[in-house]
Amino acid sequence: MAHLMTVQLLLLVMWMAECAQSRATRARTELLNVCMDAKHHKEKPGPEDNLHDQCSPWKTNSCCSTNTSQEAHKDISYLYRFNWNHCGTMTSECKRHFIQDTCLYECSPNLGPWIQQVDQSWRKERILDVPLCKEDCQQWWEDCQSSFTCKSNWHKGWNW
Repeated sequence: MAHLMTVQLLLLVMWMAECAQSRATRARTELLNVCMDAKHHKEKPGPEDNLHDQCSPWKTNSCCSTNTSQEAHKDISYLYRFNWNHCGTMTSECKRHFIQDTCLYECSPNLGPWIQQVDQSWRKERILDVPLCKEDCQQWWEDCQSSFTCKSNWHKGWNW
């Protein structure tokens, strides 16, 4: 009996290791229809009928939940404890671009080519060097030129 339980336990451990390994290597082999291994992402993309506002384009196949999409639209969200108005009031036109960026990051299942492995406590993957269309970049600048940030690096040092 003890031998049978040992074998079962060994098989369970091997299966768990295989699952962890396949999750770790999947970003290198799958480029589309994949979710990042990050804080608020679902494990696999799927339908989310009630995605909020700017996140709704991903409702048929999404890596984010309805709750995440709602939080992405708040001025102060539980997602990353980030305050859009950290250096004065951000205009609504400007904020729209940052919310769209957040929705893309949280919801898109097609970011595989830009997924990078990271060693952080709150995520194992991130996206880097995602291309931005010239027209989108120009519009973002136009809409945000009167808004301000008090940070030189948005990736670290936020001590709210």
